[in-house]
Amino acid sequence: MRVLTAALALFVSLSAFAKPIAERADDVSPLLNGQNIPQVNVVTIDNEKKSLNEFLGNKKTILFFYRGGWCPFCNTQMGQLKKIEGKLAKMGYQLVGVSTDGPADLKKSVEKLDLQYQLLSDFNSEISQAFGLAFFSSKKVTERYLAAMKLENPLQKNKAGEERLVLPVPAIYLIDEKGLVQFNYVNPNFKVRLDENVLLAAAKAAM
Repeated sequence: MRVLTAALALFVSLSAFAKPIAERADDVSPLLNGQNIPQVNVVTIDNEKKSLNEFLGNKKTILFFYRGGWCPFCNTQMGQLKKIEGKLAKMGYQLVGVSTDGPADLKKSVEKLDLQYQLLSDFNSEISQAFGLAFFSSKKVTERYLAAMKLENPLQKNKAGEERLVLPVPAIYLIDEKGLVQFNYVNPNFKVRLDENVLLAAAKAAM
């Protein structure tokens, strides 16, 4: 009985942070500055499951959400972040990316872009939902991405009961050692990403 009670308490504590999936990218309600990161589980590139807090290890972190390795705008952003990773590391920050790619596709991105920073799989959109970034793609976008990109992501039902692909609004979070958000950039327009020099300035200011 105690085990069941403990398991139920853990489920409640984790699910309490989950936010509804927005109907459109413009309708997301992202985690804001001054708020603590949610208690949510993550899946590593080696397909290991652990809590986000455990994974970050009380280190200052630049956590960025991108759609997937199939997205050219995301690949460009990942390359730009790669260029400033050394400068961020000197300021004490680790760089971590989150996308709907599965572990196998994450490994492809690491090899293709020769990345040194870590990537996490959010295949079921649980992390992006906890951060308030998850939204339902339109029927047209869902069909096009599943066909053209050959995505295998699980579809979820929106309020109308229609099955849609769930994606994260691209975002960047600057998180301190205590898990507190010091800076965030969230833009529903997936073609526009935060300039790396602005990120460097924000990281320096947060020191």
